[in-house]
Amino acid sequence: MTEDRYRSPLGARYASPAMQRLWGERYRIGLWRRTWLALAESEQELGLAIPDEALAQMRAHLDDADLNAAAAYEKRFRHDVMAHVHHFGDQAPAAKPFLHLGATSAYVTDNADVLVIRESLRLVLGRLIAVLDAFERFARTHAALPCLAYTHFQPAQLTTVGKRATLWMQDLGLDVEDLAYRIENIRLRGCKGTTGTQASFLELFKGDHAKVRELERRIAEKLGIPRVFPVTGQTYSAQGRRRGPRHPLRCEPVLRQDGGQTCACCSTRASCWSRSRATRSAPVRWPTSGTRCGRNGSAGSPAS
Repeated sequence: MTEDRYRSPLGARYASPAMQRLWGERYRIGLWRRTWLALAESEQELGLAIPDEALAQMRAHLDDADLNAAAAYEKRFRHDVMAHVHHFGDQAPAAKPFLHLGATSAYVTDNADVLVIRESLRLVLGRLIAVLDAFERFARTHAALPCLAYTHFQPAQLTTVGKRATLWMQDLGLDVEDLAYRIENIRLRGCKGTTGTQASFLELFKGDHAKVRELERRIAEKLGIPRVFPVTGQTYSAQGRRRGPRHPLRCEPVLRQDGGQTCACCSTRASCWSRSRATRSAPVRWPTSGTRCGRNGSAGSPAS
């Protein structure tokens, strides 16, 4: 990317190199080409006359797209998917008549986006597990180290540093469960036509509904995500994008939980406590007997 183009600081400054690669143009186009390959392979397996040479040429050019050549096509056609269909066809001429056969743009873009999201969630999951591993070592090292605990930002009674670390680990563990659920249950848009019907594929397979259903199953298997929405419109299920926080593609709640609440809760609480202390005129009264308002340090609630 040239320096005279806008670059988001969220990506250029804060995202990891691995995450930037996943959301980069070259990786995305590589996924587009894999969706086309999965489509062509499955169509050939189910009886369409697609030559082996066409598939061989497609496999040979999955990751060497010339983005400048594709940009020239896009300037001409004003359509990103069609630009890459033509450019892929230049590199795999035997496959040119069969690229994108029966499909629509959303077959490529929406399914590839799901693949990127899945890989991104896997990356986050791996790093969460690494954080938990570090916290485990920390908690075991300091399991018996006493420290003062607080309730309502007031000194209460003794706990240990190791026990405090297990509280953070427990919250991160719940986030790991949530991410694992989303990865396991994520769904592809599948192999649908222009408006979500499969009329174009029924035409290709002479009205054989069983072959059209099998086509979608095989494509999903090749792309590594067996779950597919049974019906869609032109694009990926709108309800799937808007559904509640447990829907596999509702990624922002768990990511917000990881970064904005679970990992930041301690510093946020400490910051709030220090600000509240700074504004008080009366000094904090430290307990002398290990109790305050109740047996556990506050009115009937255990010290944290």
